[in-house]
Amino acid sequence: MPHNSHKIAVIPGDGIGPEITNVAFEILQHVAKKNSVTYIERVFPFGGNHYLLTGETLSQESIEELKKYDAIFMGAIGSPKIKTGILEKGILLNIRLSLDLYINYRPVKLYPGVDTPIKDKTPSDIDFVVIRENTGGMYSGVGGVSMKGTLDEVAINTKVYNYKQVSRCIRYAFKIAQSRPRKLIALIGKTNILTYVFDLWERVFKEIGEKEFPEIKREYYNVDAACMHIIKSPEKFDVIVTSNTFGDIITEIGAVIQGGIEMAASSNLNPEKTTPSMFAPVSSSALDITAQNKANPIAAIISMKMMLAFLGEHNAADDIEKALQKVTPMNLDRMSTKEIAKAFMNGL
Repeated sequence: MPHNSHKIAVIPGDGIGPEITNVAFEILQHVAKKNSVTYIERVFPFGGNHYLLTGETLSQESIEELKKYDAIFMGAIGSPKIKTGILEKGILLNIRLSLDLYINYRPVKLYPGVDTPIKDKTPSDIDFVVIRENTGGMYSGVGGVSMKGTLDEVAINTKVYNYKQVSRCIRYAFKIAQSRPRKLIALIGKTNILTYVFDLWERVFKEIGEKEFPEIKREYYNVDAACMHIIKSPEKFDVIVTSNTFGDIITEIGAVIQGGIEMAASSNLNPEKTTPSMFAPVSSSALDITAQNKANPIAAIISMKMMLAFLGEHNAADDIEKALQKVTPMNLDRMSTKEIAKAFMNGL
């Protein structure tokens, strides 16, 4: 295959997933042709409908098949017919852990023309990224239940981190801060209560910062204070690095201040590229608007931009970013999926 040719595994998923994925791949087809990027794609059926039909979330054989690709692009998964946690653990967490996608990268960026609930804030005030550790912490599944169903029932989920997990996440976050103009990074933890875990995080943060990235300005916030600052003064932040659970919460706040979940894109990364990284909008499957031409595909388009940049196709990614700047002021709330897609194609 040519040097700039890529194999992409596509998981459109459920509900609006296929709709917004189709738009994102229309955009990819256009910018790929313009920038001489070639790719092949294969669609996989995983999601709620597939589980209801087959009982499979994601088998080990399927994981091995996904490993043959350079990237995974996911639309959305979810079904009210399936107990909460089955798809999340069986597909999303399974992919993250099996492929060692130890970085969750979420941009929090307010685009022109998009409303934010924070009074008087503009795109220049809301433009930061959250680097969330993606394989450890309380989401790693350490814990259990005893005496279930009795008055003495005990339920435990344990926050567990080792040096390797913490150091590789923090080092990646410093590299991102190094690539951005402000050269600013903030560690968010809870050292006053979760003393063991965040003593490790804080020591590694200082160690790597002093030895490897002395030019980067370092800050620390307890998570409760950080949440208040993000809402009141988002301009304080440039790069945030934090644990799995805290990152999950902080990025949802970020989604709200950047205009809503339909503007929120994410990537689950293996920075060394030894396994395929996964890119996806944050939105749910939104079954209530499925096949009604109402889904906003912008987050899927941003996710496509992020995938191209990660694959080294920076010119194609830049073309998408320039088009975003043209399209987002167009009162997207009143536009259909097809109208947004058409406007975007005209903006490329």
